Amino acid sequence: MRFRIAIVASFLCSCAWATPAANAPAAETAESPHQPAMWAPVQLKFTYRQVTTTTYTCSGLQARVKGLLLKLGARPDLHLRSYGCTKLSGPDPFAGVQIRMNVLEPDGTQPAVPAHWKRVDLLEDRTLLDAAADCELIQQVEQQIVPVFAARNVDFNATCQPRNVVPGSTRLRADVLIADQPPPGPATR
Repeated sequence: MRFRIAIVASFLCSCAWATPAANAPAAETAESPHQPAMWAPVQLKFTYRQVTTTTYTCSGLQARVKGLLLKLGARPDLHLRSYGCTKLSGPDPFAGVQIRMNVLEPDGTQPAVPAHWKRVDLLEDRTLLDAAADCELIQQVEQQIVPVFAARNVDFNATCQPRNVVPGSTRLRADVLIADQPPPGPATR
């Protein structure tokens, strides 16, 4: 009898491990990709510290960071302002960006913003050589910017070498919370 009870108990335990927990967040299960969220304001300073690879102009850094923020799910009405620039033109070793934006945070309260988890590759629009040249930027974005977003399953690598660009050595992918597109309005004539 004890042997049968032990078999039944081990079967029940294995079933419990094989199925998602009843109290697991809905966003973690494949059946429910939608996640109620809310916009939260964020302000931060991002100072790019070039040591071994690419130096950006102030406007170039600002444009590059803005594109990365939008891919990560920042609301499009974000505001960026360059700071720390020591040169009127050309690459600047002390370029920085002040950022004011709104990011999504998971939230089940109402009124919620309809959102979903989406896998993004921050370097998908770059060639292998350009992505490798962004090595230090991607490294610093992963450390300073990604943590302010609702992100999970972060896949990051940056092998930065002095005065040497290593194609294929830099990547940054993550599942991020993205606002659903509003349904299209009625067509106007």
